[in-house]
Amino acid sequence: MEARLNAFTNPVLGKVFKHFIAANKELANTALPASTQELVRLRASQINGCGFCTDMHFKDAVHAGESAERLNLVAAWREATVFTDAERAALELTEEATRIADAAGGVSDDVWANAAKHYDEDQLAALVGCITLINAFNRGNVMLRMPAGEYQPGQFG
Repeated sequence: MEARLNAFTNPVLGKVFKHFIAANKELANTALPASTQELVRLRASQINGCGFCTDMHFKDAVHAGESAERLNLVAAWREATVFTDAERAALELTEEATRIADAAGGVSDDVWANAAKHYDEDQLAALVGCITLINAFNRGNVMLRMPAGEYQPGQFG
């Protein structure tokens, strides 16, 4: 499989993606746990059918020390016992935000309130940023039909 357009060599899309990557790097400087960020990225990528990002965030999470068991259970997090209440709240927020068109009004007040029980305002802001960015990456990569399987941890800095 070959991508429709190379996002890294095209001067226009390359600049856009560089800004996405820079914004994503800012999230590393927040108090939102890196493990939570990777769980969120993986779950949104699964929902959006983005093989490229699913591959990337699985591999990055394993490289950072996350267990394969937890990563394999992300798609079934509601039934899994391996996630904290805070992680479950982040995954729930991720699902509602990613599937925003499926419900009138978008993210429900209950889901937001549950996340706010576990994360302070700055962590919530980082969570919103993380969910927003991964959904943007997913949509771009799905449109481009970016192939999955070749990613190496740390490949993009």
